[in-house]
Amino acid sequence: MTSHDLRNELESLTTEAFRPELAEIDRLPTLDIARLMNGEDAGVPAAVAARLPHIAAAIDAVAERMARGGRLVYAGAGTAGRLGVLDASECPPTFNTEPGQVAGLIAGGPEAMVTSVEGAEDSAELARADLDALKIRPEDTVVGISASGRTPYAVGAVEHARAVGALTVGLSCNEHSALAAAAEHGIEVVVGPELLTGSTRLKAGTAQKLVLNMLSTITMIRLGKTYGNLMVDVRASNAKLRARSRRIVSLATGAPDEEIERALTEAGGEVKNAILIVLAGVDGRTAARLLEESGGHLRSALSVTAD
Repeated sequence: MTSHDLRNELESLTTEAFRPELAEIDRLPTLDIARLMNGEDAGVPAAVAARLPHIAAAIDAVAERMARGGRLVYAGAGTAGRLGVLDASECPPTFNTEPGQVAGLIAGGPEAMVTSVEGAEDSAELARADLDALKIRPEDTVVGISASGRTPYAVGAVEHARAVGALTVGLSCNEHSALAAAAEHGIEVVVGPELLTGSTRLKAGTAQKLVLNMLSTITMIRLGKTYGNLMVDVRASNAKLRARSRRIVSLATGAPDEEIERALTEAGGEVKNAILIVLAGVDGRTAARLLEESGGHLRSALSVTAD
């Protein structure tokens, strides 16, 4: 594609549109600019709401694959890639996911998290190589993320994943995008032109973050990683999380502190097991067995002990 062709393509994208009414924004008082920016951001949740059926369908498909041992892999460039890596990196401490169960790929590799890696986003071949390094399987899901919906790295990742039989999701912020067309589940959250022309780290980035929050969080709810709205699979890896673990067991059971401490000790610090020990009156070994037999779903394990 020539530079002229690329310019024409970018000018056709909603996320790249120029807004003449903001041409003198730099001359406004700071508070006025902040109000403008805040007003722009206020419309993002409504744009996400308009795509909730598409988002929910994608989540159900992802959860079904992950329940069979599949992985969730995000792939993007620049801001989109960083958001994917961020969401993936927060799953182990929040939901006690296994290493690699949720992964984020960014064009250009780890270096691109903090600096621009020139040309990386333009390479579909690089996306294929990154996915091959992960040995993508049909049980896995690959989510391509791109505000424009045209980024070769994201589109290439989805096309390659689909070719090997993996589930594919395309998340973009423009309608009729190549990314959504390439994926089984296209999610196009159209937030409109940015405050700063083409700066998709703004509304588009916020929209992508909201959708990724839903994808990972609701998938984990479907997989039994929560009990109600409690993070019962939280990994107690520091003092704050150990305190949170005790509080979660307390909220779930209403037991006194001494009983909670005994249960957590017997459960080896596993919150879900400790709750089952307290509520079902079983020992640690039985709790572990019941949870394994119920696929890690605490409610299911509790219903067995109630029968």
